[in-house]
Amino acid sequence: MKRTIVLFLALLMLVAFTTSMFAAGQGEKKPQKVVIYASVDEANAKKILDAFTADTGITASFVHLSSGPALARIKAEKNNPQADVWLGAPNENHIIAKEEGLSVPYKSDAWKKLDPKFKDADGYWRSFYMNPMAFAINTEALAKAGAPMPESWMDLLKPAYKGLIQMPTPQSSGTAYNIVASLVTMWGEEKAFDYMKKLNPNVQTYTSSGTAPSKAVAVGQCAIGIQFTPAFFEFIDQGYPLKVVFPKEGVGFEAPAVSILKGAKNVEAAKVLVDWLVSKKGQDVLTEKKTYFYPVNPEAKLGKGMPAFSSLKVVSFDPEWAGQNKKRLVERWVNEVLPAK
Repeated sequence: MKRTIVLFLALLMLVAFTTSMFAAGQGEKKPQKVVIYASVDEANAKKILDAFTADTGITASFVHLSSGPALARIKAEKNNPQADVWLGAPNENHIIAKEEGLSVPYKSDAWKKLDPKFKDADGYWRSFYMNPMAFAINTEALAKAGAPMPESWMDLLKPAYKGLIQMPTPQSSGTAYNIVASLVTMWGEEKAFDYMKKLNPNVQTYTSSGTAPSKAVAVGQCAIGIQFTPAFFEFIDQGYPLKVVFPKEGVGFEAPAVSILKGAKNVEAAKVLVDWLVSKKGQDVLTEKKTYFYPVNPEAKLGKGMPAFSSLKVVSFDPEWAGQNKKRLVERWVNEVLPAK
């Protein structure tokens, strides 16, 4: 009997040892790396992804691409994806990716906790920050030009601002398309396009990058830059003579999203990344690393000096509508607004 018990205990120990060794072997297969196409500005993409790597141990490498070029590249690589995750770009771009079969759904506890306006109901994308549109005014450049401080979209049509404005082009920038979609939502399509044609003489240049106007207005290359607010707040923090103006008619806002790409080679690491991005720890990084982004997780910190998002008069458009109409509205802008210059 004793011999039987001893053999039985030995067998149990062997099973336990084998199980632990198997588990250890499985543990060695934990996610090691993730490859990202980042449509967030390069400096902030690095801040966020470096923090992710430090927290999880997963190596995150990225290529910076504006939303238009990123989507084009993802389409071109559809049969042999070279990235696992598309990070950033307004959510209407991710809706296009979903509709064209370029991304895959992923639902998790982190996804369930998000406000419905910050996620796809089917789990294909989730927003991980939000930012309002605004004007940044270089007060020195404006004074030199002898122009008054603008307070509204309509103010920008005044002859005093001729050649003083920089803003991005919707041909390559999701930021610019947000401007187009917001104006169409506020005023209707015909009035919005009439406004954009009239604005043309006052636009010094349309930049290919959505963040380029902030750099130009900071150094006085132009007096007025139009884009989302993060870089404006950053330059003010660095001592540049900028003032942020939220036009009184209302402003659009972005809620950039993240998607896991279909055929991702590092899908488990991709899942860890998208969950981390919307966790409190990931959202606090937005403030701690001075990205000047507004968090989507209400438990996260808000950056110093940033007005509460709820205090702003924002224009909210349906991302489904924006995604479905993007190609048509951008083509109309190219055909009607750009030639007006």
